[in-house]
Amino acid sequence: MPELPEVEVVRRGLERWVAHRTVAGAEVLHPRAVRRHTAGPDDFAHRLEGHRIGVPSRRGKYLWLPLEDSGQAVLAHLGMSGQLLVQPHEAPDEKHLRVRVRFTDGLGTELRFVDQRTFGGLSLHDTGPGGLPDVIAHIARDPLDPLFDEEAFHQALRRKRTTIKRALLDQSLISGVGNIYADEALWRARLHYDRPTSTFTRPRSRELLGHVRDVMNAALAVGGTSFDSLYVNVNGESGYFDRSLDAYGREGQPCKRCGTPMRRRPWMNRSSYYCPRCQRPPRISA
Repeated sequence: MPELPEVEVVRRGLERWVAHRTVAGAEVLHPRAVRRHTAGPDDFAHRLEGHRIGVPSRRGKYLWLPLEDSGQAVLAHLGMSGQLLVQPHEAPDEKHLRVRVRFTDGLGTELRFVDQRTFGGLSLHDTGPGGLPDVIAHIARDPLDPLFDEEAFHQALRRKRTTIKRALLDQSLISGVGNIYADEALWRARLHYDRPTSTFTRPRSRELLGHVRDVMNAALAVGGTSFDSLYVNVNGESGYFDRSLDAYGREGQPCKRCGTPMRRRPWMNRSSYYCPRCQRPPRISA
């Protein structure tokens, strides 16, 4: 599933190619793609028509297209395979094209939502303070947000009484961090994924946040992480941060820091990758 860097790459592409354009019409080709819009596909398409799209925004893994002067926004969740593509009108339809949005400006391009596995989707929602869609008001700010509160994050870690990787993936605590970037940041911080959050000091919390930001900014710089053709930017191009991964997916390969073979362990229906020497597991109290 795309994490913050991948979603931000898509958001930037939408800002360049879709912002400030007026919708001429929308076509829903598969109802599952708008299943979260409870009024149905026809209503979804009708409500977009004639609206001017504002500057796309993002919080964590969610992004949305505000409809100017309406108090509403199109919320997009990419799921496992969702793609928002800007394509010429004459380009052949993708096999898994789900929604098409045309514009009035005659620029010759349209916005397409393509989703092979149909776990993602688009929906229309009212917006609250700051233009945030009401349905994601519970999602925490992400570590790249200038308003992210480091002290509140540290205090929440101390209260959680959980382990650090669970905390990093808790979207009500810090948004946008998924399995890949959690493993990468923990490797950089030399922290085992099962370390209790109650043991974190302010300097340690601050250091970890620094590594989270560093790895996400590094991924952003190269278009995110693409392991297959499902994650692409709005022009259909893949990112290549997978070439720079230090931990994720490197089971059996030497740690880039100490040379010890990296390990993989099952973790919450996922996998955790770590160095057994650099990231020693916490001691279990008797």
